[in-house]
Amino acid sequence: MLKLVLIVVFLSLAALLFYVATRPANFRIQRSIRIAARREKLFAYVSDLHNFDAWSPWAPLDPAMRKTHSGAASGVGACYEWQGNNKVGHGRMEIVETVAPERVLIKLDFLKPFVAHNMAEYVLVENGPDIEFTWAMYGPNNFLSKAMGLFFNMDKMVGAQFEQGLVALKAVAERDAA
Repeated sequence: MLKLVLIVVFLSLAALLFYVATRPANFRIQRSIRIAARREKLFAYVSDLHNFDAWSPWAPLDPAMRKTHSGAASGVGACYEWQGNNKVGHGRMEIVETVAPERVLIKLDFLKPFVAHNMAEYVLVENGPDIEFTWAMYGPNNFLSKAMGLFFNMDKMVGAQFEQGLVALKAVAERDAA
């Protein structure tokens, strides 16, 4: 009987590991919002990482968070590093590409509480009098991330944070546009 139980447990574990391995190799999380602002002004605002805390959904989670800006003042080469409590962790982002006034591409390195190397992207598309602003994050889905995805809906969790940040960005941009 014990032998049968061990075989069933082993086969179940093997099936679970196989299932995890077949999950997608990459992930993408994205959210969008319409903002009543000039695209050039909004682009200039989001391509300057000094402005990030004004709309970041993570900044309010740790008012004592240490932040460092380095590299270019804005645009390609601008860097922002943060180190905070367990809710915000430690990481770094660097603007690696801009296509004015349409797109900002950011290399995003999480160092704590876990290590991950992803890309973040802001896309600004004119949509009538408004701008359709899209915030996306994408990258490799390693085995641990695939396994965690069985228990946590990362799109829902991170997407909710993106939505919160986009609402804050809209408020700041539309207030400044008035």
